[in-house]
Amino acid sequence: MPNKINCSRCWSAYLRAVTSVILAVGAASGHAYDVSTSPYLLGDWGGTRTRLEEQGVAFSFGYVSEVAHNFSGGTDRLTRYTDQWAFGTTLDTNKLWGWQGGTFQFTMTDRNGRNLGADANIGNNMLIQEVFGRGQTWLLTQLWMNQKLLEDRLELKLGRLTVGEDFFSFSCDFQNLTFCGAQPGNLVGSYWLNWPTSVWGSRLKYHTSQETYVQTGVYQVNPNYVDESWLRHNGWKPINPSGTTGALIPMEVAWLPTWQGRPGSYKVGGWYNTSDGNDLFLDVNGNPRGVTGLDPLKRSGQYGVYLNFQQQVTGTNGGRGATVFFNFSHADRNTAQLDHQITMGVQYKGLFEGRARDSIGFAVGATHNNARYADFVKQNNARTGQNVIAGSGYEYVSEVYYAWSPVPSVSLRPNLQYILHPGGTSRNSDAFVIGLKSSVTF
Repeated sequence: MPNKINCSRCWSAYLRAVTSVILAVGAASGHAYDVSTSPYLLGDWGGTRTRLEEQGVAFSFGYVSEVAHNFSGGTDRLTRYTDQWAFGTTLDTNKLWGWQGGTFQFTMTDRNGRNLGADANIGNNMLIQEVFGRGQTWLLTQLWMNQKLLEDRLELKLGRLTVGEDFFSFSCDFQNLTFCGAQPGNLVGSYWLNWPTSVWGSRLKYHTSQETYVQTGVYQVNPNYVDESWLRHNGWKPINPSGTTGALIPMEVAWLPTWQGRPGSYKVGGWYNTSDGNDLFLDVNGNPRGVTGLDPLKRSGQYGVYLNFQQQVTGTNGGRGATVFFNFSHADRNTAQLDHQITMGVQYKGLFEGRARDSIGFAVGATHNNARYADFVKQNNARTGQNVIAGSGYEYVSEVYYAWSPVPSVSLRPNLQYILHPGGTSRNSDAFVIGLKSSVTF
């Protein structure tokens, strides 16, 4: 496991100061709040937290851990653990300085642990523990300013952003990455970056009505942001690395209706990456590169489209009831090794009387391996004598979880996952996994 990075003095001082405040105030006022009703495990810090929020300063501190064990699949029966710490501050510029419509957000994250899929040689495309990835180190996740204009109808956001927080925004209640976060990042993660990795960018959002909006953005595309070696040394720094290849330009149209008083979200979008991409099958002369061994053909631009639908179908808004979802993304077949993904599922909040905070979820999904890349690998194996496995079909994933929340600030989500044809090929054994996703809000 790589050595951890010591953050700069400014970040370290910030975290030490915040930690000191939490421990000191929380310890002094531990008797002043009811853990069974407080949204924070450490309470209101004797009223300090509420007073700060009223003045325009809000803190967020969270922890997520994911444990997984494979009973089948791969070469070894293993248990692996990974986690994430998140430290955030939100500033309301109106409350602080009378600057209306402005919000400043700063978030640092720290990831640790091991990847079950890799260690057990399961061969899966989608992470079994979604919180693993992008380097087990400190990362600058958010450093942005959002300004509302034109009576709050127009929003301009600038700074270090994660693409998935604004486009194809989706929850992360499940443990398998298939059902977590902005789906395009699962297909083209080399340039569409979700939490916790941020890039320099901007987003322009216009609310065409109370229920609709359109938005677009421009995000830096730089290979350094997906280089774990670079991230270990620089991922926590607010710098602009050299080596930018282009810009990611997503667009999204959304309708947010209510159906019999129940909320829904219907989003349609697409993206274009101005960077050149390597053709998966053809060489510089337009011949099969697995046969010739020549450099790949350069494609001008990379692109894709997506759908993101959610609708509560039973119960009351914000209360008990079932919500269904359907997600679909498709990337261009010239450059994307994983060219499309489709998922659907249902989540039910408050399944049992008296357990309003608990929920249960079930989802199924399929991720398709690009046959053009599989053909290249097959030809390259024949030419070089290698035995690289590359699927040309679907990796199917299903997951069921039950979320038990003993107090509002703590959630425990035991889950079962089944992965059929890991990596999109029957050459990899199916995997049955039991997991536990836990979260704490301090």
